Amino acid sequence: MTTTPSAPAADLTTDSVQSDPRSDGLRALYADWAEILATTPGLTTRLFRSIFDEWHQATREPEDVTYREDTVGGVPGIWALPLGADTTTVLLYTHGGGFAVGSAASHRKLAAHVAKALGVTAFVLDYRRAPEHPHPAQVEDGVAAFTALRERGITDITTIGDSAGGNLAVAIPLALREQGLPLPTRVIAFSPWLDMENSGETLVTNDATDALITVPLLEGMIAGVLAGGRIDPRTPLANPLHADLTGLPPLYINAGAAESLLDDATRLAEQARAAGVDVTLSVVGDMQHVFPFMAGNAPEADAEIAAIAAWFRA
Repeated sequence: MTTTPSAPAADLTTDSVQSDPRSDGLRALYADWAEILATTPGLTTRLFRSIFDEWHQATREPEDVTYREDTVGGVPGIWALPLGADTTTVLLYTHGGGFAVGSAASHRKLAAHVAKALGVTAFVLDYRRAPEHPHPAQVEDGVAAFTALRERGITDITTIGDSAGGNLAVAIPLALREQGLPLPTRVIAFSPWLDMENSGETLVTNDATDALITVPLLEGMIAGVLAGGRIDPRTPLANPLHADLTGLPPLYINAGAAESLLDDATRLAEQARAAGVDVTLSVVGDMQHVFPFMAGNAPEADAEIAAIAAWFRA
């Protein structure tokens, strides 16, 4: 499944299974959220976060997985522990939600599905969120947890995340590289949100097909994480599209063809390849933002996680 920098044609583009109604579950959830956001003036941060904590509803609870709360490197989170998993290999999972919403609780089932398919464990971070804690608090928490895992004797660590967490999955190894510290073994990014300048073409071309992501929504998230404009949106650890990606470990990126942030995924793949990184890019037709959330409920999500498992083992 892995592709080399010299083989961009090996990117994976998959048609959706449109006849299966289960594949529309995430779109319906997003449409409901969008309606709430559009019709609820003065929505507080607490209620905004409670809405997005429903993310787990799209995911079937995986069997033979237990969970345990822990604090790693001063950062709280939830362990996903599949039965019989290799405890020497860990997925360090950073949740999505524009750096402001989402949580370990909303993402634990998704992380568990991936961990189970890979035969490893996962630790889902409850990193500090914006706007209370702007950039680089989230990157710092990821670095702290990664370092603490290594201090526990775990050396095979993959950074993985979705949306803003996909940004962090890339930014954490960049920060580690800056500090001269060991890097993750691999990086996995689901629908990464990277562009703090909102310059992607698919923000326009996919606006009608994306059920959740809009430019105004992104602008609000950007204001929070970049401290109301006091942080440059081209800061590499906040916007990895402006980073030197040289030396990153093997990178797996996926996205839905219907989502507005598709360009973030494709640009990351292009720039990483140009920097000599081993990149696999998977784009699945008609799918929404972070479509693997439908794990256990939709064939596209399950097939994508199986593809990641094959890439991981290779």
